[in-house]
Amino acid sequence: MTMETINPTTGERLKTFDVWNERQIEAALADAAAATAGWQATTFAERARLFRNAAAELRNNAAHYAGIITLEMGKIAREVRAEVEKCALGCEFYAENAATFLRDEKIESDASSSYVAYLPLGTVLAIMPWNFPFWQVFRFAAPSLMAGNTAVLKHASNVPQCALAIDEIFHKAGFPKGVFRTLMISAAQTEQVIADPRIHAVTLTGSDAAGRKVAAAAGANLKKSVLELGGSDAFIVLPDADLELAASIGVASRFLNCGQSCIAAKRFILVDSIAESFIELFRHKAHALRLGDPAREDTELGPMARADLRDQLHQQVTDSVTAGAMFALHGGPAAGPGFFFEPTIIDHVGPGMHAYEEELFGPVAIMIRAKDAETAMRIANDNRYGLGGSVWTRDVKKGERLARQLQSGASFVNGLVKSDPRLPFGGIKASGYGRELSVHGIHEFVNIKTMWIK
Repeated sequence: MTMETINPTTGERLKTFDVWNERQIEAALADAAAATAGWQATTFAERARLFRNAAAELRNNAAHYAGIITLEMGKIAREVRAEVEKCALGCEFYAENAATFLRDEKIESDASSSYVAYLPLGTVLAIMPWNFPFWQVFRFAAPSLMAGNTAVLKHASNVPQCALAIDEIFHKAGFPKGVFRTLMISAAQTEQVIADPRIHAVTLTGSDAAGRKVAAAAGANLKKSVLELGGSDAFIVLPDADLELAASIGVASRFLNCGQSCIAAKRFILVDSIAESFIELFRHKAHALRLGDPAREDTELGPMARADLRDQLHQQVTDSVTAGAMFALHGGPAAGPGFFFEPTIIDHVGPGMHAYEEELFGPVAIMIRAKDAETAMRIANDNRYGLGGSVWTRDVKKGERLARQLQSGASFVNGLVKSDPRLPFGGIKASGYGRELSVHGIHEFVNIKTMWIK
């Protein structure tokens, strides 16, 4: 069995990699286990030094790493540079803050002394996706390793060169052997690795279907898991919103990374009185996006990552239109080589349609109409996902009140839903459980240990 690098811009198969055999998996897990005690014994200052080295490596060779990401999954030039820089910032954030986040917490009790200690668990398995192939690894690795854990990575099978490049970064930064390892394994081999006694916890970013499988495997082995799964974020536009601003940010959110983002705005819920005006602004801005080679600086929308993903998206749109939705911008699969999909908007989306019930992971915006703000909130929460969402209004107090009612892990008022190392990130419902980033993220993979002394 092999993994393949296929250039989504051309559809050309560029390189293949053999999936590891049992001997190779065993060697990698043995290395991680052997490195654990020594790594836990290092100081926060030493770990921080190495993560600052990693940040420097990312910045010094940003063009090299950006090129690999673009080659394997088609991210456009300016976005891929931002992803590499965000990885560097994430490394620096935890290098600066981990010691504070994990210092002993004194608590008064009936003991002479009692406190909570935050201690590493051991080795954490990370199962990571292709859409932000560097950032989603580093946002896991920086807090987990700074906490004293070792880590093994099972990356998505369509970004093997990204996985190996991340290994290279940790090596160049000076991390000891075994502290971070990439496993070139298939999805079928992952359950075996979760069950291995040398793995102490697992984290997944991926689909809710994959999340159920990983959660079941982790639960069967009584291992901690964190799941960051899909999203179908609501973007609620109220009558008093700044429509020009909302449309501009809405287009940026929906079409970032060719629409392949879990926290992209996906369901635009519009109060009837402003629906036509908003859709016209949105349509004009989306239609103007420049589709093309992601390596070109003037490209604003690159290809989708894989042909099967493009086909699935097209089928979801086609089925929704057959069920009664209407095109406000008729895009779809573009002619020619590569996996391009032109910007698409479908209006009058309602219950029972694929676009209403499912996550659309690509450059398609869906418009849902509501008679008033209360109806808009009901529609927003009428979804199995709960990752993020936003409310757009000039009445900030009203926006905050409504945003608190959104059933999601993050709610934004008049802003782009995004991840920030300073703030926790994660979802509820079918969007998973647990948190990444901030102090909450680093606490996910530690033993929160009570110490009582008399």
